[in-house]
Amino acid sequence: MKKLHSFFLLALVACPLAMMSCGSSASKSASNETTDKTSKDSVAKDSTVNEEKVSFTVKGVTFNMILVKGGTFTMGATPEQGKDAQPEEKPAHEVTLSDYYIAETEVTQALYEAVMGKNPSDKVGADLPVESVDAGDAEYFADKLGELTGRIFRLPTEAEWEYAARGGNKSKGYKFAGSNNLSEVGWVNDMESGTHPVKGKAPNELGIYDMCGNVDEYCSDDFGPYSKESQTNPNMVFEESEGQVVRGGNFCCEEGGCRITARGLTRGYVFGSMGFRLAMDVNK
Repeated sequence: MKKLHSFFLLALVACPLAMMSCGSSASKSASNETTDKTSKDSVAKDSTVNEEKVSFTVKGVTFNMILVKGGTFTMGATPEQGKDAQPEEKPAHEVTLSDYYIAETEVTQALYEAVMGKNPSDKVGADLPVESVDAGDAEYFADKLGELTGRIFRLPTEAEWEYAARGGNKSKGYKFAGSNNLSEVGWVNDMESGTHPVKGKAPNELGIYDMCGNVDEYCSDDFGPYSKESQTNPNMVFEESEGQVVRGGNFCCEEGGCRITARGLTRGYVFGSMGFRLAMDVNK
């Protein structure tokens, strides 16, 4: 894990295609430190599998997973993105996805601390998204949460993230996740304030919050060029990767970096503007 003071680097950083994400940072402990064991008795499964919304409670902290019905969509620089579309968003291509769940919000600090017994965030608040984590931290958290709940949690693939941000099979073709007016759905261009509590803006068509702005969100894919070929359930891994994909932009990005097709990457640097949300397979 690499940690830098990103205010020093802001002049070098462009959203979304950045080698590191803008925001504040501070030294944090390594992700694989031993954490306090949490009793499985503290976990309540409040809903059954395959419902539109499945709720889990860990040490009194409840989070929701939203069902995204699978389908086929065009990924990348579709017409509503207009002249804002960047070269790395092309070519637009057809992707088919199976059903999956994605978290209603970013992982909050309350949930992260309930599972991990610590909070690495720069700006502290129970309802704020956890940040200053790298992709390894996020994957380790998902594994620990899975041990507590009996379900398999993971980072979403880049295609799953974009399809959910578009509104899945309920999509209305917006430029941002739930609106053509970014201020309705996302916290952006606000470096002074930093992160904001989750669910502070309107959700998208699927009832998912904060997919534009607030914090960058890790995906499981390596960053690389798109193919024009049609794909089914893609998860891109390259032998020589430029870095790992991040999506959604963050609170200090301009509008262009928070579009649903905008792509970013990180090479392991940790910032106060980088967080994550979870995905979960159906029936697993």
